[in-house]
Amino acid sequence: QVQLVESGGGLVQPGGSLRLSCAASEFTLDYYVIGWFRQAPGKEREGVSCISSGDGSTYYADSVKGRFTISRDNAKNTVYLQMNSLKPEDTAVYYCAAEAPLSWLSVQAMCVPPSFGSWGQGTQVTVSS
Repeated sequence: QVQLVESGGGLVQPGGSLRLSCAASEFTLDYYVIGWFRQAPGKEREGVSCISSGDGSTYYADSVKGRFTISRDNAKNTVYLQMNSLKPEDTAVYYCAAEAPLSWLSVQAMCVPPSFGSWGQGTQVTVSS
């Protein structure tokens, strides 16, 4: 399994921004499909955004489209989730996850929790005034 470490969570006011980071020390992340997921209290874990290996195709959930951006920095072996215009409903624990690419699945189809085998420990994001 790939060991992943998230960072960058915190408390932010509505309309603010945060950048989450997902880093790996022993594996080259650009080989893997990387996903960001979140889980709010009492709710199921949901896919927020995923980025493919190779061509870097991306997927965003409708609830974050236009506000969040996923990106890779291969030199730093890190994947980022830039979150702008944050809303209280974005409050959740955010997890990054990694999985080897599956040629028969688009990045959108793959962006569900059961598709991923390696997970980070999560980072709390709280959007509140």
